[in-house]
Amino acid sequence: MPLGDCELGVGFENATSYPAPGEIRFYPGGYRETEILVPYGPTRFASKLGQLAGYHVLTIVEGRERLPELGRLVVWEGAQTITVAALD
Repeated sequence: MPLGDCELGVGFENATSYPAPGEIRFYPGGYRETEILVPYGPTRFASKLGQLAGYHVLTIVEGRERLPELGRLVVWEGAQTITVAALD
């Protein structure tokens, strides 16, 4: 999810380029725009400029097995609307 020029004033913390499926990463910007990465399968976080690293902010626990299905949907049909909510 690209966030453009959004500046949150945070730097890198325990950053990695190889998140596991469901380990949501935040890239605070620098070489490219700020963004959130939602990996749905084996992932190497990179751009045309080379390898990038983001830090772990959330983990999808329930429904992780459906992430490959979501990934295919996005690849074939484009961006989808999602809702992120905290569970009680």
